[in-house]
Amino acid sequence: MNNAPITRKFLCLTRPSFALLAFTLLGCSQPGVVIGSASSNLPVPPGIQVQFNHRDNNRYRSPLGDQWRNGDDLERHLIEHIDRATNELLVAVQELTLPQIASALVRAHQRGVIVQVVLENTYSAPWADLHESDLPAHARQRLRRLKALADLDSDGVLTSRERRAGDAVGLLQQGGIPVIDDTEDGSRGSGLMHHKFMVIDQQLVITGSANFTSSGIHGDAGAPRTRGNVNHLLSIQSTELANVFREEFQILWGDGPGGLQNSRFGRGKPSRPVRGVMVGGIRVDVLFAPHSQRSEDHGLQLIAQHLTAAKHSIDLALFVFSAQSLTDVLAERSQSQVAIRLLADPGFASRSFSEVLDLLGVALPDRFCKLEKGNRPLVKALSGVGSPRLARGDKLHHKFAVIDNRIVITGSFNWSPSAAHQNDETLLVIHSPQLAAHFNREIDRMWRGAELGITPWMRRKLERQRVKCGSGTTRA
Repeated sequence: MNNAPITRKFLCLTRPSFALLAFTLLGCSQPGVVIGSASSNLPVPPGIQVQFNHRDNNRYRSPLGDQWRNGDDLERHLIEHIDRATNELLVAVQELTLPQIASALVRAHQRGVIVQVVLENTYSAPWADLHESDLPAHARQRLRRLKALADLDSDGVLTSRERRAGDAVGLLQQGGIPVIDDTEDGSRGSGLMHHKFMVIDQQLVITGSANFTSSGIHGDAGAPRTRGNVNHLLSIQSTELANVFREEFQILWGDGPGGLQNSRFGRGKPSRPVRGVMVGGIRVDVLFAPHSQRSEDHGLQLIAQHLTAAKHSIDLALFVFSAQSLTDVLAERSQSQVAIRLLADPGFASRSFSEVLDLLGVALPDRFCKLEKGNRPLVKALSGVGSPRLARGDKLHHKFAVIDNRIVITGSFNWSPSAAHQNDETLLVIHSPQLAAHFNREIDRMWRGAELGITPWMRRKLERQRVKCGSGTTRA
């Protein structure tokens, strides 16, 4: 490896101690600064590729407005691999709304490839069948974005041809591709069918944090300032790893649409421990959620084991962080002089259940003026905690950690009890300093200009809740 040394400089190093709901709020909000730079041409481990849709040392032409932008084209990457498939394509993804990916899957089906798709039940219907008046507010907004994506000439009028060509799930159905969701087991659905993976020809696994949507990759149609949720994809060439993912898929799939309803999702799946495989000399551990809270194999336990073993550094980029047990581990590691950097999605960071607030030494009552039971904000806030600056509408959607510059934890798995105990999730632990360097570079990219500590917006929210709720009351 030919990496220039990186010195991490944490600004706002002095900060008052924040007891529970001690709204002195004198902590400063400062940008993070990275001194030095890593090589722009980092090597990758054999058999593994990694792509980031916001990276700043690559460019592609976005299909939204045909503008050049920084990042890797995750959609093009997926389509190229789909077009190379010769035998089997297994897709388990929460949401698929990109028509070009659906068209590539149909092309594969037409040339004789077995194609099977599993979606989350909230997103498994063709959007052309939906009506705004029947939908809640969030779903209405999603439908408008999908219509804007289908409006190829941007004239504000959807022709019947544009509707057909722009509806990804509709294209799958019209193309004869079997699709199921997490109600196929006869239930009303699991917590969430939150996987994001594809297995190609029993040899290649593509997985990561990205849903197969415009919002998850390029940005929102009709909102030119957006650049898409901040995401990554890993492509891993390994027959053994593909078999592990294929086994998970087959549990979800059962006998497919209709029939015996022997698909299994959520807690209906058999509970399995972590599986380890070797990929080109690199150990890759795979855990599929969910597990019971009593199980010793659940995902939060696996994450805690690796955080506890950290000796020098922990770098985190998290969409949702609501697991108190992991906050406790981070607090202990910080006291042991382990350097911690955490960047969280700004929208989730200031929610009442967010552990980001705990790390900043404050607690926020919810809209009922209740505090989480067992909530333990740090007495002394961590200095290396903040949020990246993003375009309005975009989210930090990563779910990764880098431990001691040598271990990467990633997947679809948000750091939450729901991910561990309710949802269908993928959690990967990859033991590779080479791969860790790529994820560290992504942290460094977001760290430049990130807001650390309690931001002015967060301070105003805390003050509003203090006026409304006082100190709040602990939930029973």
